[in-house]
Amino acid sequence: MSETQNDVSDWWQTEIIDMAPGQIRIRGHPIGDLIGNVTFPQMIWLMTRGDVPSKAQAELLESALVAAVDHGPQAPSIAASRMAVTCGLGLNGALASAVNMLDDIHGGAGEQAVELYSWIDNAAQTGQALEAATGEMIDRWQAERTKFIPGFGHRFHKPVDPRAPRLLGLVDEAAQTGTVTGRYAEIGRAIQHVLNTRKGKPVPMNIDGATAVIYAELGFAGPLARGLFCLSRSVGIIAHAWEQMNQGGRNKGPTPPSYRWTYSGPRPIDLKGD
Repeated sequence: MSETQNDVSDWWQTEIIDMAPGQIRIRGHPIGDLIGNVTFPQMIWLMTRGDVPSKAQAELLESALVAAVDHGPQAPSIAASRMAVTCGLGLNGALASAVNMLDDIHGGAGEQAVELYSWIDNAAQTGQALEAATGEMIDRWQAERTKFIPGFGHRFHKPVDPRAPRLLGLVDEAAQTGTVTGRYAEIGRAIQHVLNTRKGKPVPMNIDGATAVIYAELGFAGPLARGLFCLSRSVGIIAHAWEQMNQGGRNKGPTPPSYRWTYSGPRPIDLKGD
């Protein structure tokens, strides 16, 4: 191969896929061996992590993906997808518009929660009691990042987000069989206890906090936790966009036309003057 050809072929380097005419290998596995033999959650793990997880690991991952698919048309990303198709976009355009809204505030809390959990775990490994380490790291997070604790609190679900107990229960079951350690479930519950005590009322662990427990237990990096949330929520985005396509409607905005926003600018100005 010529030097120029080497320069071109080495422009991108990947350990993910080896492809040639009549050949596709994913992480070294012929695609024909994967099709029909691994589940989609196992394939996600293989693509992002490099190995095939056990059935139990894949099932726990799948539970997190299932739990986060949708939260209704009031969720900004879902609303964006529905508005997009009424403006003429196809499913791909609606999906892109919606996923681009999944950033730090709407969609990023899972990644942030994994980071906070790791802070607490590292602090507790120095010999500090878990509850003390949890309180200290919550204080650090609020001082260095934001007053909002990622993965906890919910506008709608009070005192409990119905998704969190089920997911934590599945983590407990997985810990009993040795699939995971249960360490991050313990940390999540410690945060819950500290926040409840400080607030004097329940501060529910939300879907981001619960799925972050699972992603951390399974060893996913924080940024992948955000990516997995985007992947999960994409299912709801497509479903709502498709439903809106079938319902019809043109140029639908965030509120019905008969409702108006609050105007807080200057009063009418007469440019003619006196």
